[in-house]
Amino acid sequence: MTEKVGVLGKKSPQRTGAERVVNAPLPTVYGKFQAVGYLDHDRGDEQVALVYGEIGTDDVLVRLHSECLTGDAFGSQHCECGDQLDSALRAVVAEGAGVVVYLRGHEGRGIGLLAKLRAMALQAEGLDTVEANLALGLPVDSRDYRVAAEILHDLGVRSVRLMSNNPRKREALLEHGIKVAEQVPLLIEPCENNITYLRTKRERLDHHLPHLDAVAHWS
Repeated sequence: MTEKVGVLGKKSPQRTGAERVVNAPLPTVYGKFQAVGYLDHDRGDEQVALVYGEIGTDDVLVRLHSECLTGDAFGSQHCECGDQLDSALRAVVAEGAGVVVYLRGHEGRGIGLLAKLRAMALQAEGLDTVEANLALGLPVDSRDYRVAAEILHDLGVRSVRLMSNNPRKREALLEHGIKVAEQVPLLIEPCENNITYLRTKRERLDHHLPHLDAVAHWS
């Protein structure tokens, strides 16, 4: 923990990491969740974990969902993010317990909303999602999952069944002290608008998307 000097010359502690700020009931179309709000003192982001049921400590069904305004709110078919969020929320309710950590600051794999829209414009011209980020001079994926692990630690979670197709999420949780008992596929049926994007995620970002093998009628 670092310190800062106050107006009277006295040192006072400065908070770091994720601080739990509020816990509020959140009834949704999926079921009644608890919305646990956090402030990430390191980045300044406000984060939320949606907790359903009595989650316990081990083998908790968990989704780390990166913020995607276009997919989550607007129903964009450019990606599968909105459908993945929907499926994850349904899955934890069906399970009877689980956590969806909604990670703000992850828009466009960490490049931000406007940069993501610029990258999407380049993809419309023929670049893939990796090439578009690089053409803008931006990282392919700059997401940091430290705060997700801190939130899970705060909730008492020691090991998870992780709903993800992305091996980097598993590696990040392990690095930050959360055991991954199982990686649960979260496979969404592709459409003509996102098949190229999904194939790029599989071929260039190592996402586990075996269901794409059955899709041959879109170029």
